[in-house]
Amino acid sequence: MTNSLNDMRHAKSLIFIGSNAPEAHPVSMQHILHAKEKNNAPIIVVDPRRTKLAAKASDYVRIRPGTDAAFMMGLVHVIIKNGWEDKEFIRTRVAGFEEMAKVAETYTPEEVENITGIPVEQTLRVAKTLAKNRPTSLTWCMGGTQHSIGSSITRSFCILQLVLGNMGKSGGGTNIFRGHDNVQGSTDMCILSHSLPAYYGLSDGAWKHWCRVWGVEYEWMVGRFKEKKWMNKKGFTLSRWYEGVLQTEKIHQYTPIKAMIQWGCGSNSNSQYARVKQAYDKLDLLVVVDPFPTMTAAACESDNIYLLPSSSQYETSGSVTSTSRQIQWRQKVVDPIHNCKDDYQIMELLVKKLGFADEFYKNIKQVPEDITLELGRGSLTIGYNGQTPERIKKHMENWHTFDIDDLQAKGGPCDGEYYGLPWPCWTEDHPGTPILYDVSKPVAKGGLPFRNRFGVEKTYDASGRSEDLLAAEGVYNPGSEVEGGYPEFKDVVPGTNWKTDLSQKTIKEAIAKGMAPFGNARARCVVWNFPDQVPIHREPLHSPRPDLIAKYPTYKDQQDHFRVDTRFESEQDPELVKEFPFVLTTGRMVEHMGAGAETRSNQYLAELQPEMYAEVNPRLANDLGVRDGEMIWISSPEGSKIKVKAFLTERVDTKTIFLPYHFAGILQGKSYVENYPEGTAPFVSGESGNTVTNYGYDIITQIQATKDGLCKVAKA
Repeated sequence: MTNSLNDMRHAKSLIFIGSNAPEAHPVSMQHILHAKEKNNAPIIVVDPRRTKLAAKASDYVRIRPGTDAAFMMGLVHVIIKNGWEDKEFIRTRVAGFEEMAKVAETYTPEEVENITGIPVEQTLRVAKTLAKNRPTSLTWCMGGTQHSIGSSITRSFCILQLVLGNMGKSGGGTNIFRGHDNVQGSTDMCILSHSLPAYYGLSDGAWKHWCRVWGVEYEWMVGRFKEKKWMNKKGFTLSRWYEGVLQTEKIHQYTPIKAMIQWGCGSNSNSQYARVKQAYDKLDLLVVVDPFPTMTAAACESDNIYLLPSSSQYETSGSVTSTSRQIQWRQKVVDPIHNCKDDYQIMELLVKKLGFADEFYKNIKQVPEDITLELGRGSLTIGYNGQTPERIKKHMENWHTFDIDDLQAKGGPCDGEYYGLPWPCWTEDHPGTPILYDVSKPVAKGGLPFRNRFGVEKTYDASGRSEDLLAAEGVYNPGSEVEGGYPEFKDVVPGTNWKTDLSQKTIKEAIAKGMAPFGNARARCVVWNFPDQVPIHREPLHSPRPDLIAKYPTYKDQQDHFRVDTRFESEQDPELVKEFPFVLTTGRMVEHMGAGAETRSNQYLAELQPEMYAEVNPRLANDLGVRDGEMIWISSPEGSKIKVKAFLTERVDTKTIFLPYHFAGILQGKSYVENYPEGTAPFVSGESGNTVTNYGYDIITQIQATKDGLCKVAKA
C-alpha cells in the first residue's frame, strides 16, 4: 500500500476494483466517505456485484470476472488518445511508456465492451472522470488478484496510476487493503514458499545474509537440507500444498509431503476444498495450531491429527504491521486461559524438541522484544531498521498526538514522526515514510523516490530503443546531493550493499547525503522478466466466452511451477461452458472473517449471519424454477458440489453466482459437526464455498483463481 487509509481523505476521486470496503474493511469507510463529502470526490466501483460500496458510488461498473486488465488498458487507451496523461511525470519518472502505449492501442472502448461487458460510453466516462479529478486513490483487494492473470491485472492498476501521474502524491497511490491485522507483516516476513524474510529471495546471498543476522554458520544451515539445491528452490504454495500429498499432478520433490503444521490458517479458504480434505486423510501427521478447532479438525477422518490450542491476540504481545505499513504493538491483556499457550511458547517447545533451540534463540533473550529487533536488523530491504519496540510502544501510548489527516505527531514525545513509523523507517531517528515514492519531501523526513533494481539502462528488444532507467535530471528529493537519478548504494562497507550491510553504515550515509539507499529510478511499465512484459487480457481458464479464447489464450502449461506441474493451456476447454454455463465468484461478508472459525463461534455474529447461501439473480432463478430460500446444488467442473440456500438478489447479473467463503462444517452435503471436539463446534456451520471454486492459479504467484470459475445450478 503506497499511501494509507487516512491519506484517502485527500483524494479528488477514488476507484475501487474487486474491493468491497463496507463489508471487508469497514473502518476504511470513514476516510472514503470523508473524501466523497469534503472533496466532492467521485467514487467509481468496478465489481461483478452491486456491492454495498457500489451503493455509495458515483459510477458503478459491472465487469465480467477476470477481465480487469482489459478494462484498465482500455482506460489507458482513452486517456492517451485524449492527451490526458501526465506527460511530465511520464517523461521524468516512467520507463517503457511507449511500449506499453502500443499495447494499449488495441484496447479500444469497443473491444473493452466485447471483452468485459462494460458499455463504451461508461469506459469513456470513467476515463474522463479520473483525468479531471486528480489525484485518484486506486484500491484493489482479492477481487483483483485471485485470477490466473492476477499479476498482470494488478500491474495494469499501477500502470493506470503512472499514466495519470497519481503515484507519490497525497490522495493518490495504489492501495491494497489487507483483510487481517497482520497480513502485511506476514507478507513482509515472507511467510511464503519462495523467499526469506523481507523479500530477499532464496539465493545463496540471501541465505548468507540471514545467517549473519541469526548468528548461525551458513554451512550449518546448508546441512539442514537433504541437498543444497533444495534451499534455493521455491516450495509448495498454500494454494497447492495438497498436490504434494495427492500427487495427481507431477511433483518435483524427492518425497511427497507426509506431515503438515497448520498454524493460524483457515483451511476452508483453500480452493477445491474436497481435494484438501483428501490430502488431510492421507498425511502421516497433521498438526493444527489455533485458538479454535477449525474445519481441519473436523474434516480429517484419520488418526493422524493433533490440536495445539493457541491463544488469542489478547493473551499475547508483540509487533504487527497494518495495511498502511504501520507497525503497532499488541499489548497482552490476560494470560492464556485453560491449557492454551501463546505462539511463542508453542514455538519454543517445538524448536527444543526438534533440537536446534541454541541456534534459533541466539539473539533472543527477551520475548517478544528481541524478535522484533532481530527482524528489523535483517529486513534492510524494506526499512524495518528504525522501528524499535521502544519507539513502537511510545506511538501506542501517545496515539492521540497524531493528526488524523497526515498521521504526523504534532508535539509530544513523538513530534514529527508518522504514526506506526510506516516502512521504510531507515534509522532510529527516521520518522517513517507515510507515502511511498513522494519526492516532495527529504528522504530523512519521509520522502522517497522510485527504487532502482534493474540496472541503469534498458534496450527494448522489439524496437531496439534504449532508455535511461534512472529518474530524469531535476527529479530528486529536497536536499539530495545528486539532483536527478542515481543507482543504489553499495561498497560503503567493502563487499556489501545497502541490503546486506548489517552495520547500516550504507543506509546512514545515503540518508546523510539526502538520498535513498536504493537509488532514484523510474517506475517501469515493461517487466521483461514476466511472461507478459506489458499486461494483456487472457481469458480465464474456464471461460464463459469460448469465442474469445483464440484471440486471448491463456499461457502454456508450466512444469515445476512451485514444485508441481500446473495446467494452463490444456485446462482451457472451450466446450466447458456448455455444461457449466454460469460464472462463479466469491467474497466476504462483514459479519464473518476469513475461514470463519472465530466469528462463526461467536453467538452474536452467528445470529446476524446464520446461514450459507448463494446469490442468484431473480430472473435466472425463475428460469431455473428456484424460489427464494430454496435449497440448490452448485456443481463445479472438478466434480465437487455444495448444497446451499438460494438468496435471490439483483446484486448479481443473470450469468453470475456469488458465494461467501467463510462457512464450513458441511462438505458436499455431509455434516462434519459431530467430528469437532466435544463442546467446540461453531454456532454456525455450512458448506464451504471454496469446495466448488475451480482449478486455476496465477502464472507468477500461484495464488488460487477463486473469482472467475464456472458452475452449474440445480434444485436440490
